[in-house]
Amino acid sequence: MTAAPRLGRDRADPLFVDATAPLDREALAEDLRVRVFPAAAQAGTAPRIGAEVELIPIDGATRRPLPLDGAEPSTLAILRRAGATAGWRERRSTKADVPEVAVPNGGRITFEPGGQIELSPAPNVSLSDLVSDLRSTTDAIITAAPPGVELVSVGIDPETPIDAVAPQLHAERYRRMLAYFDTVGPSGARMMRQTASFQVCVDGGDEPVLTWRVLNALAPYVVAVFANSPRYAGQATGHRSYRREIWATLDPRRTGLLGVADDIIEEYVDFALAAPAFLLGEPGRVAAPFKCWLDRGGVTAADWCAHLSTLFPEVRPRSYFEVRSADVVPPAWYAVPLVFVGGIVYHRPSLEAAADLLDRPSRDLLACCGREGLGHPTIGRGAPLLCDLALEGCTALGERFVSNGDLATAAEYFDRYTRRGLSLADDCL
Repeated sequence: MTAAPRLGRDRADPLFVDATAPLDREALAEDLRVRVFPAAAQAGTAPRIGAEVELIPIDGATRRPLPLDGAEPSTLAILRRAGATAGWRERRSTKADVPEVAVPNGGRITFEPGGQIELSPAPNVSLSDLVSDLRSTTDAIITAAPPGVELVSVGIDPETPIDAVAPQLHAERYRRMLAYFDTVGPSGARMMRQTASFQVCVDGGDEPVLTWRVLNALAPYVVAVFANSPRYAGQATGHRSYRREIWATLDPRRTGLLGVADDIIEEYVDFALAAPAFLLGEPGRVAAPFKCWLDRGGVTAADWCAHLSTLFPEVRPRSYFEVRSADVVPPAWYAVPLVFVGGIVYHRPSLEAAADLLDRPSRDLLACCGREGLGHPTIGRGAPLLCDLALEGCTALGERFVSNGDLATAAEYFDRYTRRGLSLADDCL
């Protein structure tokens, strides 16, 4: 739930809307159009790709997650050792006043409310350099960890029930978020404290509307290809990705697929206005949709910006597109989700072929992809074809974008799992 270093336009978070002017629907739509959705890439601009990768640190003896701080072993103690000679700098985040670590190359390490580690390296024009950055940071943490500590790379903690996972971040933002999600059901606490994803961040390309629609249509396939969370609380769940089930039952007013309507800006305005604004009003009150606050008057540009950060669709616009659908994968496979998404969206023939293959985003596919995975007939037929498009796209983009070694790793993954109707979930059963 933290932001990777920015792709897209380099803005130090100034809002497009006039901070002194009253907000209305037209102003919000213009803000989305100019600041939130990516602009078309200029001719000759090399595409950049980014990632946010979450890890679950656990005590191997108890199988329980590590505390963030204040005990031994703790996650922050391990990161302090890992960064002592690498120039890592501990600081407080500006968004929630919680710990984070700045990495010299422009990346950062942040934490989820259950203490999960989130790696956000600086975006790169080289997919392979990004993968190398991710692996070197992961290796440094593993090396600094005492014996018995593990960094688990699955979509949800497979052993621990939610009652045994204490919140590790106590910012007002997270208190309000948890209180709101608790009114919906148990998935909020599980999402915040137990899940781990591999998010791929891409520019909009030369036709951002097309990229947006393809990424939303691609999301159920991303879930299925990288499903890696079949177990929870020590039991098989019947889902290939139980993490997807958590998101499906979290809050339908702020999650799911978009890119269905003809006007993508108006569609996102409607989506944002309908979502309850739990950061506004007195704590403990029923959260009203943002539209209610807008109609009353008095909401600020800062309120709007904060509200947008509480929306979690499968593809989120942030001046770039953040694809949130994949369960986290082990470090050996870090290149694969990046190849799968980057090879399709950054090679125009692959993007257009994917658009023809996928058609419009399907909420029906999203509803079943986590349970059935590649066993769903539509997804099972389409996923190998999408793998081909991704590999063709990355090959055409050349070694400046992705090395032959990382391309071979992706091809190996697709052969070992996707083309056989399998995913990493099959290794966990």
